[in-house]
Amino acid sequence: MASKVFMPNIPSKNHVAYSGSMVPRSHSSRQLCLPKKRADTTTSRSQSHVSSFITPAMSTGLAKTSSSSSTSSSGLAHMWREVQGCNNWDGLVEPLHPFLRQEIIRYGEFVTACYEAFDLNPKSKRYLTCKYGKKNLFREVGMGNSDYEVTKYIYATPDVNIPIQNEPSCGRWIGYVAVSSDDAVRRLGRRDIVITFRGTVTNPEWISNLMSSLAPARLDPNNPRPEVKVESGFLSLYTSNESDNKFGQGSCREQLLSEVSRLLNRYKGEELSISLAGHSMGSSLALLLAYDIAELGLNRLDPKLDVPVTVFSFGGPRVGNSSFKERCEELGVKVLRIANVNDPITKLPGVLLNENLRVFGGRYEFPWSCSCYEHVGVEIALDFFNMQNPSCVHDLGSYISLLKCLKRDQAQKDEENLFNRARESILSRAQNINMEPLKNAASNVVNLVQSPRTEFLMDETILGLILNSFALYILL
Repeated sequence: MASKVFMPNIPSKNHVAYSGSMVPRSHSSRQLCLPKKRADTTTSRSQSHVSSFITPAMSTGLAKTSSSSSTSSSGLAHMWREVQGCNNWDGLVEPLHPFLRQEIIRYGEFVTACYEAFDLNPKSKRYLTCKYGKKNLFREVGMGNSDYEVTKYIYATPDVNIPIQNEPSCGRWIGYVAVSSDDAVRRLGRRDIVITFRGTVTNPEWISNLMSSLAPARLDPNNPRPEVKVESGFLSLYTSNESDNKFGQGSCREQLLSEVSRLLNRYKGEELSISLAGHSMGSSLALLLAYDIAELGLNRLDPKLDVPVTVFSFGGPRVGNSSFKERCEELGVKVLRIANVNDPITKLPGVLLNENLRVFGGRYEFPWSCSCYEHVGVEIALDFFNMQNPSCVHDLGSYISLLKCLKRDQAQKDEENLFNRARESILSRAQNINMEPLKNAASNVVNLVQSPRTEFLMDETILGLILNSFALYILL
């Protein structure tokens, strides 16, 4: 897998790009061939967009994913803190470590379950909620072997009024909280609390995404930190509640903090991790929640013990300003952003006012620096695009499919490197040995094949045996 540090504008060690040359491309310009998902896993709502340019040969290596993940679980249990970002994924992203790749895909599939289970049928009784009960969610979406238990569904209420909308003003199901089972604890090395968020689907949510003005987060009442600002639409979606509805839910924030606190108290004394995953708008909510948990100190179970808080962001936009980024880093919030370089959502908000225009000459900050958006965390940059279906650049299924391709491409590159090393070794040794016996043997073989008096059949197998024998002779 050919990887490179990708630094078009910002000299940063936190940006690693996996270019489209690592995966098979069709003959048409800029069209990426992505593999099919296995039948026992879920796909995103728009998986049909990528299935039209999938070749059958590309799915042959993916069936081994489940078996390889089970064999590597014991190793993951010993290095789960590194995979969760305790060292900012130093040495794990270039090249992409198999344990990290496995975990990224796993959390991406947890997010995919949100899309699969979200009911968008206006005639359904469960419209804009989850189609399944908490006990059946994973089984219904094809993730029955996940070894996680859903403990709570999360609803968010966009504080946006659209006169022409035909959607009810109640809270929309936006994600869920799940906790790993005892069996999963033995494999993962800790009790994992997972919170996942889907991306934008409804009209009010799209409007919230477009509210690109910055607003003070003020999530800690004891220390509001007015300099820490986040996008007002994301903050509204996170904190708004159905105060006008007698039977309405509390805010997304209230639901989440309450459930996280309950689970942390329930499993206090165990090795714990808090993993947040989201796609698009969902990754913004995941980052806000991660910051909120750390700012309030909910993950601090002991003066010397903090539960790791890690965000896995898929195609996520910027969320806050430089002060927000710096505060997240101070609090130890770890963010791994998986972003397609062709995905426009990852460039928003702050198309103009962003980290690239905050500092002049690497030393002097502009007066508007406090109004500049900045990405948080380490980025793994993917590169895929389809001229026939441009929308695939933001599709979660496309993200996951390309990540699955990387394993096979890495194996192919390893094979190429092994062959090159073997060839170099053969050539270096050949310079120091007497080649006359080998030349005579080769000449005799050629004469035997070309002789009209023999009916010798030289196929690929026999030729391969002869060449392997020659190579073995040289190496020994």
